[in-house]
Amino acid sequence: MNLSLNKPICFFDLEATGTNVAKDRIVEISILKVFPNGNKESFTYKINPEIPIPAVTSKIHGIYDEDVKDEPNFKALSSKILSILKGADLAGYNSNRFDIPLLAEELLRADQDFDFSNVLAVDVQTIFHKKEKRTLEAAYKFYCNKDLIDAHSAEADTLATYEVLEGQLERYKDLEPTIKWLADFSKFSHFADFAGFIRYDDEGDEIFSFGKHKGKKVAKVLEAEPGYFSWLQNADFPLYTKKVITGIQLKKLATK
Repeated sequence: MNLSLNKPICFFDLEATGTNVAKDRIVEISILKVFPNGNKESFTYKINPEIPIPAVTSKIHGIYDEDVKDEPNFKALSSKILSILKGADLAGYNSNRFDIPLLAEELLRADQDFDFSNVLAVDVQTIFHKKEKRTLEAAYKFYCNKDLIDAHSAEADTLATYEVLEGQLERYKDLEPTIKWLADFSKFSHFADFAGFIRYDDEGDEIFSFGKHKGKKVAKVLEAEPGYFSWLQNADFPLYTKKVITGIQLKKLATK
């Protein structure tokens, strides 16, 4: 094993009803948990999203309403999923921009208390794009010299992602095999939330990355324009983004 681990890491992939983190739901999750001693555990669950799966989406991942109508919903599985992820770092393909934000949304909908602030996240797609700029299928062919069978199946994509990272570490000797280094290298940007609406400035303070207050410190905006907090909470932002904003507001109020 090329990876240097001091704690487990969970490679995971989601199939969903769509790509809108705030509105769409998970229909399948596959997790490959890799331990420092090289042992691996694999888990795959079909999930009833409790909303229709659009036909165009089903054609991509092959999961239809009929396939999940008798499966448990995410809330029923949330405790089990959290127990698998507990104490582990995370890795995936395009996971920093989609899989982790969507997972966070589903956990919040399920009323699960979680904290990802100390979890390192390795995005294998970012490493790939920085090095070769291709798709997962091409990455699998390039690094593993194999064709990716059942692409867009969560289980196949999860295993392929793990193998691709192993191949990247074998090919690029300048990549350090530690999760901390890989997480920093594959980080898209330094955001306070998963969806990228709140980021950190050079002073380490949260700033807005969108809209009329783009580039301004969140705490100062909320203090100068109290109604903006209510607007944000009622607008169509991801739940985790709202959670981060609420935390900033509470911290600001506590210092008064």
